[in-house]
Amino acid sequence: MPIRLMLVDDSEVVRVGLAAVLGQDPEIEVVGQAATSSDAVTQAGRLAPDLVLLDVRIPEEGGIEAGRRILEQLPGTRVLFLSAFADDELVRAAILIGAHGYLLKEIDAASLVSSIKRVARGESILDPGLRSGVLDWVMRSVPQTAAPELPPLTPQEQRIVALVAEGKTNKEIAAAMELSPKTVKNYLHNVFEKLGIQRRSQAAALHAKKQIK
Repeated sequence: MPIRLMLVDDSEVVRVGLAAVLGQDPEIEVVGQAATSSDAVTQAGRLAPDLVLLDVRIPEEGGIEAGRRILEQLPGTRVLFLSAFADDELVRAAILIGAHGYLLKEIDAASLVSSIKRVARGESILDPGLRSGVLDWVMRSVPQTAAPELPPLTPQEQRIVALVAEGKTNKEIAAAMELSPKTVKNYLHNVFEKLGIQRRSQAAALHAKKQIK
Protein backbone atom coordinates (compact mmCIF):
# COMPACT_ATOMS: atom_id res chain seq x y z
CA MET A 1 0.00 0.00 0.00
CA PRO A 2 1.31 3.48 -0.80
CA ILE A 3 2.04 5.97 1.97
CA ARG A 4 -1.07 8.11 2.39
CA LEU A 5 0.33 11.63 2.65
CA MET A 6 -1.32 14.94 3.53
CA LEU A 7 0.33 18.27 2.62
CA VAL A 8 -0.03 21.35 4.81
CA ASP A 9 1.39 24.69 3.57
CA ASP A 10 -0.18 28.12 3.25
CA SER A 11 1.29 28.52 -0.25
CA GLU A 12 -0.82 26.92 -2.97
CA VAL A 13 2.19 27.00 -5.29
CA VAL A 14 4.25 24.99 -2.79
CA ARG A 15 1.44 22.48 -2.24
CA VAL A 16 0.87 21.98 -5.95
CA GLY A 17 4.61 21.63 -6.56
CA LEU A 18 5.05 19.11 -3.76
CA ALA A 19 2.01 17.12 -4.90
CA ALA A 20 3.39 16.99 -8.45
CA VAL A 21 6.85 15.83 -7.33
CA LEU A 22 5.76 13.37 -4.65
CA GLY A 23 2.88 12.02 -6.71
CA GLN A 24 5.38 10.66 -9.25
CA ASP A 25 6.53 8.04 -6.75
CA PRO A 26 4.28 4.95 -6.76
CA GLU A 27 4.89 4.45 -3.04
CA ILE A 28 3.37 7.83 -2.12
CA GLU A 29 -0.24 8.93 -2.53
CA VAL A 30 -1.17 12.55 -1.77
CA VAL A 31 -4.64 12.19 -0.22
CA GLY A 32 -5.26 15.75 0.96
CA GLN A 33 -4.04 19.32 1.30
CA ALA A 34 -4.59 22.13 3.81
CA ALA A 35 -3.49 25.75 4.14
CA THR A 36 -4.36 26.62 7.76
CA SER A 37 -3.96 24.94 11.14
CA SER A 38 -7.69 24.38 11.69
CA ASP A 39 -8.12 22.96 8.20
CA ALA A 40 -5.10 20.71 8.74
CA VAL A 41 -6.56 19.25 11.94
CA THR A 42 -10.01 18.82 10.37
CA GLN A 43 -8.67 17.19 7.21
CA ALA A 44 -6.34 14.91 9.15
CA GLY A 45 -9.22 13.73 11.31
CA ARG A 46 -11.28 12.99 8.21
CA LEU A 47 -8.55 11.37 6.12
CA ALA A 48 -6.41 9.66 8.82
CA PRO A 49 -3.25 9.90 6.68
CA ASP A 50 -0.15 7.82 7.38
CA LEU A 51 2.00 10.96 7.35
CA VAL A 52 1.44 14.71 7.44
CA LEU A 53 4.07 16.90 5.77
CA LEU A 54 3.60 20.14 7.64
CA ASP A 55 4.99 23.67 7.29
CA VAL A 56 5.83 25.24 10.64
CA ARG A 57 4.54 28.70 9.67
CA ILE A 58 0.87 28.50 8.66
CA PRO A 59 -2.09 30.83 9.42
CA GLU A 60 -4.17 30.72 12.61
CA GLU A 61 -2.50 28.69 15.37
CA GLY A 62 0.64 27.76 13.44
CA GLY A 63 2.17 24.45 12.42
CA ILE A 64 3.44 23.40 15.85
CA GLU A 65 -0.02 23.58 17.42
CA ALA A 66 -1.56 21.88 14.39
CA GLY A 67 1.00 19.09 14.66
CA ARG A 68 0.32 18.68 18.38
CA ARG A 69 -3.43 18.42 17.82
CA ILE A 70 -3.02 15.97 14.94
CA LEU A 71 -0.75 13.70 17.00
CA GLU A 72 -3.13 13.88 19.94
CA GLN A 73 -6.07 13.01 17.70
CA LEU A 74 -4.25 10.40 15.58
CA PRO A 75 -1.43 8.70 17.52
CA GLY A 76 -0.72 6.41 14.58
CA THR A 77 -0.09 9.27 12.15
CA ARG A 78 3.48 10.46 11.60
CA VAL A 79 4.23 14.21 11.45
CA LEU A 80 7.17 15.55 9.46
CA PHE A 81 7.87 19.28 9.38
CA LEU A 82 9.17 20.90 6.19
CA SER A 83 10.20 24.47 6.87
CA ALA A 84 12.16 27.37 5.44
CA PHE A 85 13.25 28.31 8.97
CA ALA A 86 16.38 26.84 10.57
CA ASP A 87 15.27 28.05 13.98
CA ASP A 88 16.41 26.01 16.99
CA GLU A 89 13.39 27.11 19.02
CA LEU A 90 11.00 25.84 16.37
CA VAL A 91 12.88 22.55 16.09
CA ARG A 92 12.78 22.09 19.87
CA ALA A 93 9.07 22.83 19.91
CA ALA A 94 8.53 20.26 17.16
CA ILE A 95 10.47 17.64 19.12
CA LEU A 96 8.57 18.40 22.31
CA ILE A 97 5.17 17.81 20.69
CA GLY A 98 6.39 14.43 19.44
CA ALA A 99 7.01 15.21 15.75
CA HIS A 100 8.95 12.58 13.83
CA GLY A 101 11.21 14.86 11.83
CA TYR A 102 12.16 18.39 10.78
CA LEU A 103 13.56 19.19 7.35
CA LEU A 104 14.48 22.42 5.60
CA LYS A 105 12.84 23.38 2.29
CA GLU A 106 16.22 23.58 0.57
CA ILE A 107 16.21 19.75 0.52
CA ASP A 108 16.29 18.19 -2.96
CA ALA A 109 13.34 16.17 -4.27
CA ALA A 110 15.02 12.76 -4.06
CA SER A 111 16.09 13.32 -0.45
CA LEU A 112 12.60 14.50 0.48
CA VAL A 113 11.02 11.38 -1.01
CA SER A 114 13.55 9.21 0.81
CA SER A 115 12.93 11.06 4.09
CA ILE A 116 9.16 10.63 3.80
CA LYS A 117 9.60 6.89 3.31
CA ARG A 118 11.97 6.63 6.28
CA VAL A 119 9.61 8.48 8.59
CA ALA A 120 6.67 6.39 7.36
CA ARG A 121 8.69 3.26 8.23
CA GLY A 122 9.08 4.45 11.79
CA GLU A 123 12.33 6.42 11.78
CA SER A 124 12.79 9.95 13.09
CA ILE A 125 14.95 12.35 11.09
CA LEU A 126 16.49 15.77 11.45
CA ASP A 127 17.99 17.94 8.74
CA PRO A 128 21.81 17.68 8.92
CA GLY A 129 22.04 21.47 9.11
CA LEU A 130 20.15 21.45 12.41
CA ARG A 131 21.71 18.51 14.23
CA SER A 132 24.49 20.14 16.26
CA GLY A 133 22.39 22.83 17.93
CA VAL A 134 19.49 20.52 18.68
CA LEU A 135 21.80 17.79 19.96
CA ASP A 136 23.38 20.29 22.36
CA TRP A 137 19.90 21.12 23.65
CA VAL A 138 18.97 17.46 24.05
CA MET A 139 22.23 16.87 25.93
CA ARG A 140 21.46 19.70 28.33
CA SER A 141 17.93 18.38 28.83
CA VAL A 142 19.10 14.96 30.03
CA PRO A 143 19.06 15.00 33.86
CA GLN A 144 22.51 14.73 35.39
CA THR A 145 21.14 12.35 38.01
CA ALA A 146 20.03 9.88 35.34
CA ALA A 147 23.50 8.38 34.82
CA PRO A 148 23.72 6.02 37.86
CA GLU A 149 20.27 4.61 37.12
CA LEU A 150 20.81 3.71 33.47
CA PRO A 151 21.04 -0.06 32.98
CA PRO A 152 24.14 -1.38 31.18
CA LEU A 153 23.99 -2.16 27.47
CA THR A 154 25.51 -5.14 25.74
CA PRO A 155 28.63 -4.49 23.58
CA GLN A 156 26.48 -4.89 20.47
CA GLU A 157 23.94 -2.36 21.76
CA GLN A 158 26.72 0.07 22.67
CA ARG A 159 28.17 -0.12 19.17
CA ILE A 160 24.75 0.51 17.62
CA VAL A 161 24.19 3.55 19.84
CA ALA A 162 27.62 4.87 18.85
CA LEU A 163 26.65 4.62 15.18
CA VAL A 164 23.33 6.32 15.91
CA ALA A 165 25.31 9.16 17.50
CA GLU A 166 27.21 9.50 14.22
CA GLY A 167 23.89 10.16 12.48
CA LYS A 168 23.74 6.86 10.61
CA THR A 169 20.42 5.36 9.52
CA ASN A 170 19.28 1.84 10.40
CA LYS A 171 20.27 0.70 6.91
CA GLU A 172 23.76 2.18 7.25
CA ILE A 173 24.18 0.63 10.71
CA ALA A 174 23.06 -2.74 9.36
CA ALA A 175 25.65 -2.57 6.58
CA ALA A 176 28.43 -1.54 8.99
CA MET A 177 27.62 -4.34 11.45
CA GLU A 178 26.62 -6.99 8.88
CA LEU A 179 23.12 -7.26 10.30
CA SER A 180 19.68 -6.94 8.75
CA PRO A 181 17.88 -3.58 9.14
CA LYS A 182 15.14 -5.43 11.05
CA THR A 183 17.69 -6.75 13.56
CA VAL A 184 19.06 -3.22 14.04
CA LYS A 185 15.53 -1.93 14.59
CA ASN A 186 14.94 -4.63 17.23
CA TYR A 187 18.23 -3.77 18.97
CA LEU A 188 17.26 -0.09 19.07
CA HIS A 189 13.82 -0.94 20.42
CA ASN A 190 15.46 -2.85 23.28
CA VAL A 191 17.92 -0.01 23.91
CA PHE A 192 15.13 2.56 24.07
CA GLU A 193 13.20 0.34 26.48
CA LYS A 194 16.26 -0.09 28.71
CA LEU A 195 17.11 3.60 28.79
CA GLY A 196 13.53 4.85 29.03
CA ILE A 197 13.86 7.06 25.96
CA GLN A 198 11.90 7.45 22.72
CA ARG A 199 14.16 9.18 20.21
CA ARG A 200 17.48 8.57 18.50
CA SER A 201 18.61 12.09 19.45
CA GLN A 202 18.22 11.17 23.14
CA ALA A 203 20.35 8.06 22.68
CA ALA A 204 22.97 10.16 20.86
CA ALA A 205 22.95 12.71 23.68
CA LEU A 206 23.44 10.03 26.35
CA HIS A 207 26.29 8.55 24.33
CA ALA A 208 27.92 11.97 23.93
CA LYS A 209 27.71 12.59 27.67
CA LYS A 210 29.22 9.12 28.27
CA GLN A 211 26.21 8.09 30.35
CA ILE A 212 25.83 4.78 28.49
CA LYS A 213 27.90 1.87 29.72
